[in-house]
Amino acid sequence: MTPLFPNQPEGALYLTEGGAETEIMYKFGFELPHFAMFPLLDNPAAVDALTGMYQRYLDTAARHGFGALVSGLDYRASPDWGELLGYSPQGLADMQHRCIGFLRDVAKPYQSQLPDIRIAGVVGPRGDAYALNRSITEAEAEDYHAIQMATLKAAGVDMVWGATFNNVPEAVGVARAAAREGLPLCLSFTLDSRHRLNSGPSLKDAIESVDRSTGVARPGCYGINCSHPVEFEPALEPGDWIQRIRSLRPNAAKMDKISLCKLGHLEEGDPVELGQLMGSLARRYPHIDMWGGCCGTWETHLEEIARNVAGAKSSNA
Repeated sequence: MTPLFPNQPEGALYLTEGGAETEIMYKFGFELPHFAMFPLLDNPAAVDALTGMYQRYLDTAARHGFGALVSGLDYRASPDWGELLGYSPQGLADMQHRCIGFLRDVAKPYQSQLPDIRIAGVVGPRGDAYALNRSITEAEAEDYHAIQMATLKAAGVDMVWGATFNNVPEAVGVARAAAREGLPLCLSFTLDSRHRLNSGPSLKDAIESVDRSTGVARPGCYGINCSHPVEFEPALEPGDWIQRIRSLRPNAAKMDKISLCKLGHLEEGDPVELGQLMGSLARRYPHIDMWGGCCGTWETHLEEIARNVAGAKSSNA
């Protein structure tokens, strides 16, 4: 397996955070206009809550011998969303740097406890992650996402996590924008109850299409996020293409995403079952090395996921 990072420890497993947005909204009561996390950095009470959240996540990684791939505050830090939130281009870039600075600060005390720590920036879709967004072209997506990629390059991130993408043209543009800045990219798709991207393709077709269209600029790897295993497991068709998937970050609940967004409270699902499902996937796909959660998950789910994945890793050894 090709390392994603310089000096990456051989055989390292990485634990990511869970669904930061749902955790901070529904457990701590902070509002997120346009689902944006980064404005919370101006609220000392929110920073205290976030610090505690990330410490609990990093404690979980340490307990189970995982490295940490730390991200989670800058999903909406792209031009259109920043403008909606009232940020100038420079103001948005400054907030992006503050996001990465927060992650570095909270992770620093764990350097001696974890085998590896990497900091990732997050890039989300230009539009609604659950809408079709078919109108964006590859070239438009590259130009749009290049702005955030340049900021992340300047911030010195180890990797970019492209989260909740659901169509191929935008995914191609994101990959080209990351390659332009020399940034490793893990591009994650989200699937619906049909086990497909909302725009229509199967996961296999989407990954193979992006790889064909990007060539040497192709993502370092792919992932799945914001979908429960009941949604994405049937999409894991046999074939060499599956080796391109190295990250799984499931939702806590089996409900469809639109229904989850309308609940107005945290739906935690069954953390024990989720951990068992992820452990089963780790046994079937031992090459996957980045594990974590998405909506509705945090330390309780991450504990179950890390324990089961570590157990699967031991049994595969």
